[in-house]
Amino acid sequence: MKSKDEVKAIVEGLDAIYDLRFFENPDPYRVLIRTILSQRTRDENTDRATDSLFSVYKNINEIADAPVEEIEKLIKCAGFYRVKAARIKEVSNILLDQFDGEVPDNMKELLTLPGVGRKTANCVLVYGFKEPAIPVDTHVHRISNLLGLCDTKNPEDTEEELIKIIPKEDWIVLNDYMVQFGQTICKPNHMQCEICPIVDYCDHVKQ
Repeated sequence: MKSKDEVKAIVEGLDAIYDLRFFENPDPYRVLIRTILSQRTRDENTDRATDSLFSVYKNINEIADAPVEEIEKLIKCAGFYRVKAARIKEVSNILLDQFDGEVPDNMKELLTLPGVGRKTANCVLVYGFKEPAIPVDTHVHRISNLLGLCDTKNPEDTEEELIKIIPKEDWIVLNDYMVQFGQTICKPNHMQCEICPIVDYCDHVKQ
């Protein structure tokens, strides 16, 4: 278990090299759709599929009315596109029918949406509403275990452990910093430990 000082040093080390993204004009609906598209695909495919979808259909009403076959074509690069297209259309219609077209701003209601688990709900809270939460994706789960912030087998347990040790004021930045860290330095197949700003606190390196 990391000490409070070590946890602080890790967050500060990431803060020193990364800027927080996506907070200029948060759109909870776009965040929700993007996170659905992100499931089981690479970050660059998620971005391409999101941009493709919203370049044609601009808002929730247009997406809810769109033929599912057209949505499939636009998001095909994200993989599992038939499942995701059906899910996007279903969620959009539920939001219109049950939530006046607005994305819920709380975990309880977000989890009532089909296909929305804790990671997706936490992403919406952080990136859509700027609410403190810890979305645990593959980057966060992998890096947290490498560093020794936790010793867990699944993202749900990782979230639970991180909530215990990460100060709440840092929750909102943690996912984005670790995603950038996982994309640029601590890559799954090429960990660049020689340039890592937090290597002194990494349990993986000490092994």
